Amino acid sequence: MTEIWAQAALWLGLALIATLLSIWLKVATALSEIVVGTIAQLIIGALLGSTILAGDASWLKFLAGAGAIVLTFLAGAELDPVVFKRQWKEACAVGFISFLVPFLGCAAIARFALGWSGQASWLAGIAMSTTSVAVVYAVMLEFGLNQTNYGKTVLAACFVTDLATVVALGLLFAPFSMRTLIFLGAGVVVFIVLPIITPWFFRRFGGRPSELEAKFLMLCLFGMGALATWAESEAVLPAYLIGMVLAGTVGKDHVLVRRLRTLTFGLLTPFYFIRAGSLVSIPALVAAPAAMLVLLVAKMVTKIVGVYPVTRAYKAPRGEAAYTTMLMSTGLTFGTIAALFGLSHNVITQAQYSALVATVILSAVVPTLVANAFFLPRHLIDKVPAQPDEAAAIGEGSGAPVRRAS
Repeated sequence: MTEIWAQAALWLGLALIATLLSIWLKVATALSEIVVGTIAQLIIGALLGSTILAGDASWLKFLAGAGAIVLTFLAGAELDPVVFKRQWKEACAVGFISFLVPFLGCAAIARFALGWSGQASWLAGIAMSTTSVAVVYAVMLEFGLNQTNYGKTVLAACFVTDLATVVALGLLFAPFSMRTLIFLGAGVVVFIVLPIITPWFFRRFGGRPSELEAKFLMLCLFGMGALATWAESEAVLPAYLIGMVLAGTVGKDHVLVRRLRTLTFGLLTPFYFIRAGSLVSIPALVAAPAAMLVLLVAKMVTKIVGVYPVTRAYKAPRGEAAYTTMLMSTGLTFGTIAALFGLSHNVITQAQYSALVATVILSAVVPTLVANAFFLPRHLIDKVPAQPDEAAAIGEGSGAPVRRAS
């Protein structure tokens, strides 16, 4: 156990460094954690060996996976059903076009510019079409935009994009089997029953120091995650759906959400984002950067060509439209998942996998830095209200506004 505790201390030390950097540089913590993971993998690997970070250790992969699941759940819980009903056309249009144009465009670039095979090109299109709910939600939360109608609409669009990505991956590559039908059937039952029993269960047994609510939610998330992976799908997909159907219950319980955020951002997501950054091999990128650069440019250009006109068609101001476009250009979870699926099923080579993963990681950093540097909608941030639990934390009646770092 000594080795595990030492490795855990090392990773949390990196997380602390990343948080301090995010404060000093005024960037989202998720981005600084990705960058710190990449640099740490290079420096620590060169000085002490690649095994020190233990990025493939089962306990670390569990914590990272749990971070992605709970973070995705929280993103889904932020969706306001009233806002989604009012903005569903815009969210679906932005989300679908955010998938379709990069999917077709990047697949064509991979096939004709990079000379990849047909199957590898389609997989590249899927990996590049994704939008990272985890990154977008983390950035939204950093600036308080998750509380605005604008932020909730963008998060809904992210879900549509990634849902289309998962469907495309399943139709083109993954087998549709009896397991898939069982997963879909169980999912329908769970998504119908949960909104009914959860409010009653929380009222009857909740509100105790034992944190029964958190245990109940973790049971649902991990149980559906296990069923999803058994059916050769992804655990984060049912997590987002569970968050959506419980938005009216969990999303309105600000104290519960605050506790879940403490668990997620304090312990789980640092392992997820730092591990994502550690997957990037800088020497490999320096040796052969062409594919990565071509794919990164292709993803950002196709996202701009697809998303920006649609957001403007729905009468979004230029600044908000540009900010939405940049956030929809991010990628991380599903892009990495698609690349790993392709490698494990011999659809792509190791070199192609490295190029895809590096591009996905860069797409989590570059568009977000551009968005926050040039298009951050500060007029929306200035209107972000204090949440009830946050107001209590600073003292009721103090008159001091609660603001996140910008």
